[in-house]
Amino acid sequence: MEKILIRQIMFQEMREELKNSGMLTITDFINILHRYYRSPLVQMNELERHQIGTWRDVYLQYSNHCLHSITPDASLFDAIYSLLRYKIHRLPVIDPVSGNVLHILTHKRILKFLHIFYSTQKKTVPKPCFMQKTIQDVGIGTFRNIATVQQTASVYDALSVFVERRVSALPVVNEQGKVVALYSRFDVINLAAQKTYNNLNMSMQEAIQRRCCFIEGVIKCLPDETLETIIDRIIKAEVHRLVLVDKEDVCRGIISLSDLLQAMVLSPAGIDALLAS
Repeated sequence: MEKILIRQIMFQEMREELKNSGMLTITDFINILHRYYRSPLVQMNELERHQIGTWRDVYLQYSNHCLHSITPDASLFDAIYSLLRYKIHRLPVIDPVSGNVLHILTHKRILKFLHIFYSTQKKTVPKPCFMQKTIQDVGIGTFRNIATVQQTASVYDALSVFVERRVSALPVVNEQGKVVALYSRFDVINLAAQKTYNNLNMSMQEAIQRRCCFIEGVIKCLPDETLETIIDRIIKAEVHRLVLVDKEDVCRGIISLSDLLQAMVLSPAGIDALLAS
C-alpha cells in the first residue's frame, strides 16, 4: 500500500511502443478515499487489492486528469509557468523521442536552485529590488477565504476540503482561530502506513497525534517581513508553505512556493499564471 502512495510514473505497454500514460500522486489517493469512504462500519480493505491500473481507470472516469509535461529543451521559465498555470505539483521532463521520463521538476527544487544561484552569483547578478519589499507590499499569498480546519473536525472533513478547494495543506486551528498545526496532503500517507483509512471520522487532533512520518512543522511569517527573509526561511526549513499570522498567532494567510515563484519570476515579466483560467 505504501508503494502506491509514493509518487510514481505509470507505464502501460502498448502494441508498438511504451508510452507514458500518467502519474499517480497523493492527490489521486485522497480522491479515491473521499469517493469510496462511507463510515467506520464499512471496511475499505478492498482498496488494498486494487491494482494501480484499476484506480487509474476508475478515477479518470470522474475527472479531467491530464498529464502535463515538458521536453528537455524547454526553459526554466516555461517549467515554472506550467507548474503555476496548471496548478500541478510535479512536472515530468520527458524525452520526446523515447518517451522516457528524465526528471521530475517541483516548486521546491526550482526555488532552491534559484536561491543557490543568487547566493553564489552575488558579484555578477544584482539582487532584484523587490526582494526587500514586505509581504504586505508585494501582495503575494492567499488572504481571503483561507481554507482551514478545526482541530475538532474529522479527517474526512479535511479530505473534503482538499478535494473541493484543491489546496495542498490546511492550517489546523483551535476555537480562538490560533494555528496549532498544519495538515498537508502528504500527511494522508499516515492513513495507509497505519491502516487507519477505515476510520476517517477520527478528529484532526487525534490524527495529528498519531502521525508517524515526517511532520512538516508550522513555519510562520509576519506581514512586515521582507520577501528575501521569508524565502530564506522557507528554503532552510525545507517546507512548502508559510502560514501568515498576526501578533495573536491567528491565521491571516498562506504563502506558498507558487506565490514565491510567481513574485520572483513571472510577475517581473508581466505574467500572472496563478490567475490564468
